[in-house]
Amino acid sequence: MMRRHWLCVVLVLVLSACSSSSRPFAFKNLAKSDMDLITDIHIVEIRDLIQTLTIKLYKRNPRELTKVPGATVNARLASFMTVKRPINGYAELGNIDGVDALYLAFAEEFEGDRVFALMVGITGMVSSSYNNQLEFYLLDDIDQQKLYNSARNLETVAWLLNTRTDSNGNLMLWSNGLTEEGVPNYSYERVLGQMMVIQDMMAKMVADSTNRHINQVVHGFASMTFFPI
Repeated sequence: MMRRHWLCVVLVLVLSACSSSSRPFAFKNLAKSDMDLITDIHIVEIRDLIQTLTIKLYKRNPRELTKVPGATVNARLASFMTVKRPINGYAELGNIDGVDALYLAFAEEFEGDRVFALMVGITGMVSSSYNNQLEFYLLDDIDQQKLYNSARNLETVAWLLNTRTDSNGNLMLWSNGLTEEGVPNYSYERVLGQMMVIQDMMAKMVADSTNRHINQVVHGFASMTFFPI
């Protein structure tokens, strides 16, 4: 009886502390470590950045959306922002997903929606780095190397957006550039930079908390090589 009494007291104290904070209490958080909560926050942040980048790219490259009759930005977002992705990949992209879609987005012979291919690649890659989960709990594990590799792949994406051209010398996807007033606009690069920071930060925190090593690599941008996740 005494043990049951103290358990009730502890539960009341926990609930009181949570109710006084600005963040609403959720019972599921009792099964999360501090690292799990931090991971959840970073997942939300990077998903928000992915949506921002998608919208910006479609605004800068409206021709890509018109390649698919009836397609809308919201419909495109809904198709790849879900964790329940097609088992056999996206038929529109030749039944591929993840890193493979990144290659397709910058392939000369690809005639489809390059923004869609790019964002399918980014979301698939980022999702894989978090084990295709939106939340983490005490018994869940996460791989610091996948997080690190995804950050390096985002660096390559940023480089390719600025340099990859077709046979006519035109950029395959427009991103950074000058505004109508002639002012440089690097907002696309900043969004990708924020995503890289999140993935690198998570990789370091996971490595420190698990006492695991990150195999840092020299990334050759000009080779257009993406690391597997």
